[in-house]
Formats: sequence, structure tokens, C-alpha cells
Amino acid sequence: MKHGHEDKRRIYGEHLTSIQVFERYILPEIKDKLYSYLWTDLFCGEGNLILPILNLIPPEKRESFFLKHIILFDIQQEMVERAVRNACSYGIPEDIARQRIMIRDTIKDYPTFILNGEFPVFHITNPPYLYKGYIAKQKSNKRLLEYFSGDVEPYQDLYQLAMMNDLKHGIKNMIYIIPSNFLFGSAISNKIREDFLKFYTIKRAYIFERKIFEHTGTNVCICFFERKPKPKRESLTFEGVKINSEEKRKIYVLEPKNHFRAGNDFDEFVSKYKFNKPLKFSFYLTMDEVEKNKGTNPVSVIDVSVFDGKEYEKKILYVNDKLYEKIKSNILFVRTLDTGRQEGRAGLYIIKDVYGVDGILVSKEKYRTHPIQLFFSPSIPVEVQLLLKDYFNMVLEYFRTLTDSEFMTTYKYSESEYTRKYLGLSQVKAIIETFPYEKGKLKELAKIVEKKNAEELISFIKAIHSKGKLLLL
Repeated sequence: MKHGHEDKRRIYGEHLTSIQVFERYILPEIKDKLYSYLWTDLFCGEGNLILPILNLIPPEKRESFFLKHIILFDIQQEMVERAVRNACSYGIPEDIARQRIMIRDTIKDYPTFILNGEFPVFHITNPPYLYKGYIAKQKSNKRLLEYFSGDVEPYQDLYQLAMMNDLKHGIKNMIYIIPSNFLFGSAISNKIREDFLKFYTIKRAYIFERKIFEHTGTNVCICFFERKPKPKRESLTFEGVKINSEEKRKIYVLEPKNHFRAGNDFDEFVSKYKFNKPLKFSFYLTMDEVEKNKGTNPVSVIDVSVFDGKEYEKKILYVNDKLYEKIKSNILFVRTLDTGRQEGRAGLYIIKDVYGVDGILVSKEKYRTHPIQLFFSPSIPVEVQLLLKDYFNMVLEYFRTLTDSEFMTTYKYSESEYTRKYLGLSQVKAIIETFPYEKGKLKELAKIVEKKNAEELISFIKAIHSKGKLLLL
């Protein structure tokens, strides 16, 4: 039975919400307006985001309140049955519960009849979230790709389809429990933020960096949305409460120029201080390139497509002079994913030091979470690569400290020393493009990097741009 549950959860992207989350974070915001709305959850699961409202209604009034003010939907019959039993536990007769809790695929078939009632709709939900890329890889989920057709084809996740459905149907008030990538993601979330936040403002958000659902490591936030009087593309300001081992309050400003992405100090720095002649480079050594450059020169590599659970497979490749020189002269790789240990954080590293080989091969599919070798074109001296490595890691750690790593994507929860994050390849490129690769600047840069003074390093980069030229010591 349990195994079947696991499969269903993966298929539907379902994560049941605990009553405690509702009572702690949502109920205080709505408890004074319970009689003013029709409370609905279009992805209700067991009903734990709406039914606990009944605790605030006197027992003798619950049945009439339920009929007038609550309506729930779920795609699965099993969940509808659970929600019905749940409603009965609050004293609602079963026949009444079944009138207002019904089976329906609300992404495909929005229940427009709820819009015509006596009270305006207030939608509180923990919608399904399954990333489109993940759906495509899983045979059992492939049929879900049908949801992403027509005008919603550009969106990247099921929860985004749910939000756009509410937007299209004019819902004024919503509380959504959704992946934090809605606020902090780049490629996965730029489109939904651009489209959605033209119509809605965020009144507040709770951002969780600890686990709140039993069955998912997805980092989530609770966003309180209110529709604007008229659509407008403007800066949004709201208070966020970040919840980890403690609660931290912070004012977030989402700017249209940054696709309304939160944690934008990093984006502003890398776009404003891109060097006028940035280093050019590419990612990945592929099997295709090796096949085209066969020869007699041996080079040692790890193959990141072959992993035995502990380490990557080591191989010797025989290549021509051109590829031999290219592999041997590019000594750096990017670790895009934190390991959970301080010495294994995302950043640039020396291939030889970490893996004891010359290069990093990807023989099958390219995954952004693998270690990835960098190839500079034209090539740059080894001492400059070493300086770049230290520069890159200092800039990265500076912005991780400044923004609490918000510009990075949370990977998943673990019992590690810090919340594990993922650094996107576009972000890797953006940091490298701020590196001032010019002979006159490298000596000064090396001195600052050696001091490990990140503040001074950032000031130095800003000075290059503000003066247009640097007065060398």
C-alpha cells in the first residue's frame, strides 16, 4: 500500500499540508474575515488548508457555514474520500460534506461555477508541483505534458499552470504554498513572474529553509497574493519571513528589470560590472569532441556519466595534439552544487587537486549538477586561471553572505552544515565575466585576492568601472 502511495505522490506532484502549517502561518491572516468569502482549495488533498477554519465556527453553525463558505476539489477519488472523512470529524454530516467536496481535474477543467456565488472566492492551496523537465524524464508522468499545451506551453511547472488559471478567472485573493523557485529561480520562473506579478502584488511571504512536508525536499514559500486594481509592471515591495532554525524578517524589493527576481544584489553586480573585454570560455568536454580528435596522446579523465555511488569512473583517452593541449592547459572545473560540507561548496576548483586527473569528460547527457570543466578561448596562462579561481570564489562567497545565498537555487534539505544550493551556469558565466583580465590590473587584483578581503575586492571592481581606468600603485 505504501509503495502505491509513493508512486501516486510522484505522479500527481502531491505534498499534503500539515494542519500546523495552516494554523501557524495562514489562519492568523484570515481569521477576521471568515464570513466574507467562499473558501476554496482546488487541490485540496485531505482538506487541511481549509477545513480547520471550522474550529473557529460554533458547532451549531458549522453545517450552514460549510454549505455557504467552503468548497473543495481534488483530482483523486482517494483524496476526496479523506477530505470527506476529515469534514465529518468537524461535525459536518457526510451527505453535506459530499455536496461540497468533489472530484475534479481543476487544471484542465476550472470550476467556473464557484465564481457566481454569493461570496467572492478566496483560494488557499498547496498546488501540485512537478517541473516540466522532470515530467519529461519519467514514463509514468509523460501524460502530464498534455497540460502544457497551447498558451501555457512556455510555463515550467504544474504550480505555475494553477496560478495562471486563477489569474485568468479573476481571483482576487490567493494564498499559495509553492516552491521558493517562484521567488528566487531564474530560467524556471522568469516567465511566470513576468506574467503573474503584472496582475498581483505579494502582501507577505514565509520562506522556509527547513522541511515542512514529510515527503519532499523541495524548498517552499507561502505567498499571500492580492490582485491589483489594474495590471501594472512596477516594483513590488513586501516583507518576507525566512524560517530556518530561527525566523528572520527582511524587506524584499522585486524589480521588473530583474524579472521580479528576489535576492537581486548579485544580478545587479554582475550586470553592472561586466568587464569590457570579458574572458571567453565554454563548458564540457564531450565524447563527440573526443571522437573527432582521436590520436596517440594519453590524457586521464573522470567520466561524470559513470558513477558507482561513491566516485566517477577514471579513463585514459587517446587524443590528437590539439585536444591534448586543450585539456591539459585548462585546469579548472566548476562545482555547481554544494556538497553540504564547507570544503565542498559551489565554486571553481582545480581538477588535479580534487580528482587527480587531467580532465572531466561527459560521455552521455550533460547535467548541470555534475562537475564541469571550463575551456578558455583563447587560452589563458595557468597563473591567471589560479587567480580567477580565487577571485571567483571570493565574489561568490561575498554574495552568498550578503544575500543569504538567495540568488542561488536551493537543492534539497539535508542534515548538512548549511542549506545546500545550486549555482546556475549562467551565474558562473556572469561572475567570470566580471574578472578584469588586463595585464595592468592583474597585479593589483592579485594583491587584494591574497589579502582575502572581499569588501576591498568588490570596491576594486566597482572602481574600475567608475573611473574608466585604474590608477595602479
